[in-house]
Amino acid sequence: MNAEPSIQAKLLDLAAVDAELTRIEHRRKVLPEQQEVARLEAERTTRKDAAVKVEILIDDLDRDIRKLEGEIEAVRKREERDRGMLTAGSVGAKQLSELQHELGSLERRRKVLEDDLLEVMERREAAAADHDHAGANLDKAEADLVDAERRRDDALADLTVAQQRCDSDRAALVNAFPADLLAAYDKQRTGYGVGAALLQARRCGACRIELDRGEISRITQTAPDVVVRCPECGAILVRTKQSGL
Repeated sequence: MNAEPSIQAKLLDLAAVDAELTRIEHRRKVLPEQQEVARLEAERTTRKDAAVKVEILIDDLDRDIRKLEGEIEAVRKREERDRGMLTAGSVGAKQLSELQHELGSLERRRKVLEDDLLEVMERREAAAADHDHAGANLDKAEADLVDAERRRDDALADLTVAQQRCDSDRAALVNAFPADLLAAYDKQRTGYGVGAALLQARRCGACRIELDRGEISRITQTAPDVVVRCPECGAILVRTKQSGL
C-alpha cells in the first residue's frame, strides 16, 4: 500500500483524535460521578428501608395501644357496674362477697394493663424519635443523591461536548485519506486499539516495543510513500524526522 508521506503523517492527527475518543468512552464507563450516584442510590435504599421498618413498628405499637386502651376501658366499665351494684345494696351476702372479690381482681387487672400501656407508649415515643431520625437521614440521602446526579449529568454533558468536537475533527480528517489506507487504519484500530503511531528512536509508538536493527534497516530502505507496519502489533508506522532513520 502506498500513500504520500504527508498523508501518512496526518494519520497521527487521526490517531490522536481516536485516542481521545477512546479516553472519553472509557471515562463515560468508569465515571466517578456515576459511581457516586450508584453509591448514594444504595445508601438511599438502605435508609428508606430503615424508615419503613420504623413505620411498621410504630403501626404495630399503635395497634397494641388501641388494644390495651380497649381492654382497660372494658375493665373500668365492669368495675363501675360492680360498684353500682354494691352501692345500690340490692345483692345478697354471697353475691356481695363475690362482687368484692371480682372488684379486687378487676383493679389488679386494670393496673397490669395500665402498666403495659405505659410501657408500650414509651416504646412508641422512642420509635417516633427513631422515625424522625430515619426521616432526616433519608432526606439527606435524597438531597445528596440529587446533587450527585447533577454533577454526574454535568460530567456527562462535558463528555458529550468533547465527543462531538472529536467527531467533528475526525470527520474533517478522514476525507484526506485514500479509502484503502483509511480502511487499513480502521481495521487495525478496531482490532488493536491503535491504528497508527509514530516510529521514534526505533520504538513503535503503539506497542512501545523497540524494533531490532534488521527491521529498522528494512524500514530505512523502504520508499517514503510505502506504508509500513509494526512487526509486533501491526500498527501503521508513521515515519517523520523524529524517527531517526
